[in-house]
Amino acid sequence: MTRFRSALAPLVIALLGLTAAPSPPAGAAAGCAPVVVAGAATDARLTSLFTAYGGDNSRLDDWTGADGTYSLRLPGGKELWIFSDTFLGRVNADGSRPPVVEEGGSTVFLNNTFAVERGGRLSTIHGGTAADPSAVMPPRDGSHWYWAGDATLAGGVVEVTYQEYERFGTGTWDWRWHRNVVARFAPGRLERPISVHDLPSGHGVSWASATLKDGGYTYVYGVEDLGSPKYMHLARVKGQSLLGTWEFLTAGGTWSPDEADSARIMSGVANEYSVTRVGSRYVLITHDTSTPLSPEIVAYSSCSPAGPFTDRQHVYTTPETGGNVFTYNAHAHPEVAGDGLVVSYNVNSFVNTDHYRDVTIYRPRFLDVTLR
Repeated sequence: MTRFRSALAPLVIALLGLTAAPSPPAGAAAGCAPVVVAGAATDARLTSLFTAYGGDNSRLDDWTGADGTYSLRLPGGKELWIFSDTFLGRVNADGSRPPVVEEGGSTVFLNNTFAVERGGRLSTIHGGTAADPSAVMPPRDGSHWYWAGDATLAGGVVEVTYQEYERFGTGTWDWRWHRNVVARFAPGRLERPISVHDLPSGHGVSWASATLKDGGYTYVYGVEDLGSPKYMHLARVKGQSLLGTWEFLTAGGTWSPDEADSARIMSGVANEYSVTRVGSRYVLITHDTSTPLSPEIVAYSSCSPAGPFTDRQHVYTTPETGGNVFTYNAHAHPEVAGDGLVVSYNVNSFVNTDHYRDVTIYRPRFLDVTLR
C-alpha cells in the first residue's frame, strides 16, 4: 500500500503567504463587484448517493471510497466522476473495510478510476476485469502511476488530464511529480484511453488543477508545488481541445507560447481547486493553504478568468478535520445540479488503518454554496 501512503505527502506540507497577481490581459473587465458567498450547506443528494453506493455489496469490484473527485457532463446527460486513489471491494457489516490485497486482504487499491452517474444511479469503471481490476489510465511500470486532474469535452471526446508520478528510491517519501499528459476516451468506452498525449511539463507546473471554457478558449489552471508555498499558473488553448497550441500568462499580463514565461499568479491555492464563471464574474474555490492543514474552504473573485483573484471570503469549515483526519482539495462542479454551486472536498487520514476501520473517512463530501 505504498502508493496510498504517498498520496498524503503533497497534502500535509505547510503553505504560507499570498503574492500579487500579474496584471490581467488586455480587454479584461474592470470594476466589477465581487462574488459574495451567502452560505454553504451539505448537499444531501450527492452525500446520500455516494454513501449508499459506497456501502452497497451487490458488486464486489466497485467503488467504496476515493479522492480526487472531478466531474464532467457527458453527451446524453450522464455525469462522469473522475477519481484518483480508489478502494474497490466489500464493506463489512460493521462499516469496516478489509485490508488491501497487498497486505493480505481482499480490497483492491487503484490510482485512478471513473464512476458514471445516470438517473441517480452510479456505476464504477476501471480497467482490466472484475476478477483483476486495473486503473483506467494504467502506469508504464511499477515505479510510476497517474493521478487525475480536471477534464474537458472536445468534439464528443472526453479529455482527462493526468499527472504522472515516479518513485526514485525505497523510502516512504522517495517519489516525485514527473510529467503531465492528457488521455482521450470515447464516452461509450471509458475503460481505456483511445490515445495519450504529452502536455507541457518542462517547468515544474502540474497542469491541470482546473479548466474553464470561456470566450472561445479553454483555460488551464496549474500549480507549481514547492511545498511551501504553492503557486497558481495559467495557460489557455484556443477552442475545446487540450491538444491545441498552448500559451501561458506572463508576469506582464500578456500571453506567451513559451512555458518558461508562465508567471506565478498567486500562492495559497491547493493542488486541486476551481475557477467558475458566475454571471460576468469569476470565482476561485480552494482549500486555504496559507495555514497548514487548514479546515477552511475559501473563495476569491475576479473580473477575468486570468485574475487577479481578490476579496477573499470564508466558504466553509470542514467538520471532519481533527486527530488523524484532514481535509483537502475543495473545488466546484458547476455542471452538477444543486441548491447553489456544488463544491466537493476530500477527507483522508494520516493512519492507513483508519480506512480499514471506517469506510466513510475516505470519501468525498459535497456542499451547496450560495453565491450572489
